[in-house]
Order: sequence, then C-alpha cells, then structure tokens
Amino acid sequence: MKNKVYIITGSSGIAAETIRLALVKEAKVFYIGRDASRCKAFQEQLKKEKLYADYIVGDLVNPETAIQLVNACVEKYNRIDGLYNVAGISGRRFGDGPIHECTEEGWEITMTTNVTTQYRMCREVVNQMLKQAPDSDGLRGTILNMASILGVSPEPKFFSTIAYAAAKGAIISMSTSMASKYALDKIRVNVIAPGLALTRMSERASKDDFITNFMKQKQPLIEGVMDAKDVAEASIFLLSRQSKVITGEVLKVDAGWSISG
Repeated sequence: MKNKVYIITGSSGIAAETIRLALVKEAKVFYIGRDASRCKAFQEQLKKEKLYADYIVGDLVNPETAIQLVNACVEKYNRIDGLYNVAGISGRRFGDGPIHECTEEGWEITMTTNVTTQYRMCREVVNQMLKQAPDSDGLRGTILNMASILGVSPEPKFFSTIAYAAAKGAIISMSTSMASKYALDKIRVNVIAPGLALTRMSERASKDDFITNFMKQKQPLIEGVMDAKDVAEASIFLLSRQSKVITGEVLKVDAGWSISG
C-alpha cells in the first residue's frame, strides 16, 4: 500500500482502525466526518503516533459532499487508488425496526444514509479511476463497500431492523454489479460484511447484557463482540495488492455469526 492514495469515509470505529493500519503501511489517506472536533481530534491522535492523514468535514447525505471530497483528494494527490465506504448509521432512533413497526422516516433516513451515500462516493471515485493510468499491477483502483452480516444472515431476536438489512443487501447488489461492469477497466469492487463489532454505532447493543450474552453463542470464535481492528485488518487485505485478483466478493467477518444458531 506504500504511496497508494485512499479515501476512507468515517473517522471512528472501523474507519479509524483501517486508516491507522493503512498509514502504518505508508499509504496516503483522506477521510471525512460530520463532526469537526472529532475529525480534528483523530488527526491529532494520529500525529502523536507519528502518522498523518488529510480530512474534510462534511455530511455525505449532501449530494455535493462526495464531489468535494474526491476533488480535495485529487487536488492534493492527483489520483485515487482506493475507496473504502465505511460511514453509515443504525436507523433505530429514527424509527427503523421490524417492517410492521418501521416508520417512513426510519426507512428513508436509513436507506439514504447507508446506500445513497455509498452510491455517490462510488460514482465520483469510479469517474476518477477511469481517467487514471493503471498502476504497476495493471489496476486503476479498488473499491470496498461496507455491508453487514445482517444483509446476508438475519437475526430476528435482537437485530430485526428492516431498513438497515435492506440497505446492506442493496449495497451488496450494487457492488457485485459494479464489479462485473468495471472488471474490464481494471477496477476491483468488493464488499465486507461484519458481524457485531465495537463501534460508536453499535454502542447500545454492545452494552446490553442480553445481547452480549447472546453473542457468546452467535459469535463463538470470540464469544462476544468483535474489536473494530479485527474488521480493519480484513479490510486492509481487500484494499491492498494482496487481493489484486479478487473482485465481486462478499467477505463475511463475523466470528461465526452466519454459521451459528
């Protein structure tokens, strides 16, 4: 990943851990977050670790933000070698839930924030990658989109959120369609589908005693909630040249969720 240029959406949790690992491997990283103070604090923390990443503050729900982020990255580094779409939300506080309870607001906000934002980032980054000369591996770039194990392996007891599951399923379909379309252009597109990992978004679930006890059986490899770094390490594999011949794949990083009762 040395000297490769990546955009990673988000500044905490899985995004932060992936950024940190990419910088250690001497990549160049641009990230984005909605909270200016959190973005700045993360950059300062990286500096203490003798690492550096650029960022802009913005909300990807705004149609202009993806354009601004891509332009800022290209203006500084002249190309984009990889995109990792991490940023997203749980829509529970807006009314997501089982379909008979899911509100219009819950559906719209969850779908827009999780799917439409990734679509816009992919659109802008692919347009840039198509203009670029191939790298030493003959590739123009790689895209990794964040789905969820709930997009492929439902769990009705504690995680029945129809809009979130639909959004993550849509991300998988979008990504595999992109992978097929752009393989001839030497652009790779893959998906990562994590189980329950410790992030700001999963904080509620991670502190619920019933859920943490349930995770002992549902994620048996660790008997609990995964660390965000476990997902980040798998993400680095899919973003790096180690996976240069892999495209159109959905990698489940779920500590056994999908094969457990």
